[in-house]
Amino acid sequence: QVQLVESGGGLVQAGGSLRLSCAVSGLIFDTWTMGWFRQAPGSDREFVAAINWSGLTTTYLDSVKGRFTISRNNGENTVALQMSSLKPEDTAVYYCASARSGTPRKESGYDYWGQGTQVTVSS
Repeated sequence: QVQLVESGGGLVQAGGSLRLSCAVSGLIFDTWTMGWFRQAPGSDREFVAAINWSGLTTTYLDSVKGRFTISRNNGENTVALQMSSLKPEDTAVYYCASARSGTPRKESGYDYWGQGTQVTVSS
């Protein structure tokens, strides 16, 4: 059974930082691409960042480039999203997801999803 469990969400003031983590079990982690998505109230879920199996290829939503960093630890089966210079518009439920290959930016490219963790940025 594949499980993705996010943690690290919370309430932070604008300009602050948070580090999200996703623990993965039930698949051969170091062969899967990992991604982060987010969904704000009343909005569709959107791509945030992805990292390939080796960690050598990453891709980001334009609005988070330079502020967010995705990383992975294949020895611990975890993927992280370090978020800095947070803005109120970053408020959303953040989800991690796994994809079989590439660094897809669409939800349809991902096979497994976590339950999400809430990030709230106050102004």
